[in-house]
Amino acid sequence: MLTQEENELLTRVGPGTPMGETMRRYWLPVCTSAQLPAPDCAPLRTELLGELFVVFRNTDGQVGVLDEACMHRGVSLALGRVENNGIRCLYHGWKFGIDGSIQEMPNHPNSASFRERMKAPSFPVREEGGLVWTYIGPKEKQPVFQRYAFMRGADENRVVVRVDTDANYLQLYEGGTDSSHVGILHHDHVAISEDTAVETVDLGIMAVDDHAPSLDIVDTEYGYIYAAQRKGPIESDGTETHSIRVTPVIFPTGRIIPAPGSFQYYLFEVPQNDHVTSTYVICHGDEKADRQGVLQILGLLDERFWNEEDCKFRAHWEVNRMNQDRHRMDKSFTGFSGIEQEDAVLAISMGPIVNRAKEHLVAADRAVMHLRARLMESVRRCQAGEDPIGVHVADYSSVVSLIDTTVRKGDRWQKLVMPELDTSES
Repeated sequence: MLTQEENELLTRVGPGTPMGETMRRYWLPVCTSAQLPAPDCAPLRTELLGELFVVFRNTDGQVGVLDEACMHRGVSLALGRVENNGIRCLYHGWKFGIDGSIQEMPNHPNSASFRERMKAPSFPVREEGGLVWTYIGPKEKQPVFQRYAFMRGADENRVVVRVDTDANYLQLYEGGTDSSHVGILHHDHVAISEDTAVETVDLGIMAVDDHAPSLDIVDTEYGYIYAAQRKGPIESDGTETHSIRVTPVIFPTGRIIPAPGSFQYYLFEVPQNDHVTSTYVICHGDEKADRQGVLQILGLLDERFWNEEDCKFRAHWEVNRMNQDRHRMDKSFTGFSGIEQEDAVLAISMGPIVNRAKEHLVAADRAVMHLRARLMESVRRCQAGEDPIGVHVADYSSVVSLIDTTVRKGDRWQKLVMPELDTSES
């Protein structure tokens, strides 16, 4: 349980707020590369941490991030023309480069001196891994750009999806650090087929046995990593085993989720503002990724919930009870279909910002409690003039999650994912 003051500290992300100023210290995704499909395509209007930006791809294919409002009179540049390696405001024709330089001022022809002195607010950009990343914090504190394993290899090995959900980022982030809900909320995906009736499953046994894991949490330089441990089978020699699922939590908004085979899911819960979150999902592996298959797993093929054109998640109470199919619940546990669909619906159902002072937490919530504590630690560091957690970590390519894996009792799970985390004596 958090106090109202603590809840406000963690959830408010606009300019000048403690969490907002902390998040501005990191490189963050601002859109997907697919949202800017070609040089001189339509610009994108998007919000990040309570501020509005225009993102555009110039004639040479380079991406720029500028304040949405034209520096001249405040008209939206998202309505502008993208042409000749710049973006032109429709109001008076001022044209800007990706670096904010003023290229043309038709209503001020003798403008050389002005153009040399003035620039539109622009922000550093990196396009990597199917995402456009930007840094909007203090220039003097700009960190090195971080690298992930999904930025390597062929584009066909990666699926990138953006889902804009009407809920505070922390509701979605906490859901991603909660292993005990996986086999319950996502029961249809992880346990039974569409053809199996829910009433054949003993949910009491599920909750006590499979879905009340013990948690082992280790702090890291980038946030923390936790292992959800469940009882495994007894080996032929009588040795007890555990089933281990390991999830790295990467600050300020990321995590890595295990998947079958060589694939890993990387998720970033990036706040547009206090009430809307852009969830970026990247599925990446050593072989070609099936985009339609990934969208099906996520529950995003149903256009009542989401489409590629605007990336907005559409479930709301006012729209047919979140589009829940109550008639299908004799065969489906939730009446929804797909992991992201279910996660997003439940986050929205809490309201824009959930009142955590009314919670009643249990042992299975330890990773969620730890997330809050580490986020508050990061904010306090920033307020004290120190660097927030993980801001200078440059390479995450060796950070991996671990799908349910059997470990003999007494063996250290740390050896399987990051040997440097193994604290056992040699």
